[in-house]
Amino acid sequence: MKLVLPLLVTALVVQSSTSAQQPQQPTFRSGAKTVAVYATVAEKDGRLITDLTRDAFEIRDNGKPQPLTVFSTDVQPVSVVVMLDRSGSMRGNTRLVEQSAEAFVRNLGPGDAARIGTFADRIVIQPETFTSDQNALLRILRSDLPVTGPTPLWNAIEDAIAALKEREGRKVVLVFSDGGDAPANFTVNNRSIMDAMQDAQRDDVMVYAIGLQTTVLLGRNPRGGMGSMGSMTSVRPDPGLARIADETGGGYFELNHSEELSTTFAAVADELHHQYALGFDPPRLDDHMHKLEIKVTPSKLKVRARKEYFAGHASSNP
Repeated sequence: MKLVLPLLVTALVVQSSTSAQQPQQPTFRSGAKTVAVYATVAEKDGRLITDLTRDAFEIRDNGKPQPLTVFSTDVQPVSVVVMLDRSGSMRGNTRLVEQSAEAFVRNLGPGDAARIGTFADRIVIQPETFTSDQNALLRILRSDLPVTGPTPLWNAIEDAIAALKEREGRKVVLVFSDGGDAPANFTVNNRSIMDAMQDAQRDDVMVYAIGLQTTVLLGRNPRGGMGSMGSMTSVRPDPGLARIADETGGGYFELNHSEELSTTFAAVADELHHQYALGFDPPRLDDHMHKLEIKVTPSKLKVRARKEYFAGHASSNP
């Protein structure tokens, strides 16, 4: 399994003290903008490290160290859109994907809210508004939708980002696919990975992606003989999934076997509940993208956090 990660959200301040039972809601600080960076720290083997203190972290904005104004290890509520590939290549794996997404839903916290999306011939996101009702989300996952058509991957991720635009706090897209971007019409209103990355960065959305390698049968040998029935080959999911996860602060999991799906979906939910909330006041608001670098002590640990943020003027912030 291959894993990639990083992240950020804007204009929120997380209070450092909260009860262990009740997730702390982010609050806005009047007259200022705080860049909130959600960081995942792990050992080389992937084991999460959750007991670091404030002085273990350093944030650099365009190469310059910034003092931390916010530090919290409390669980922060999340708004998430789960986008599931239902294109024709998913035949045979549909029920397993549904069950795996159910594992994610069941691991959401009481302060989390979600919507479920699918993409193939159409892109559909349900219900109309975000909900914390797990039973409602499970009913959507179990609905009998057709498994046919193309894979409009970036169009689907763009729709999920748009659905999160008006949400406050931590915003996540969790997308699953086994193929590359292949919309039905390659010439009309299709979005690219660059579109999706730019919008995710500007709207402070982190993208988690789960990609599944599949085996397909190549065409029949017209001359007959050995290999006349065609040959099997392995197809990897779109390489852009790893890139957008890395750039936006989410994580990328690439699987060789569908049996790993359920544990991977559950692992994403667990990771979202074990991140550090860090914040700093940006040195200037210039309507440009700023490079972010997060360092952690001890250096042998791996820290994953978003690589950029958009320093919009305070007057343009909600």
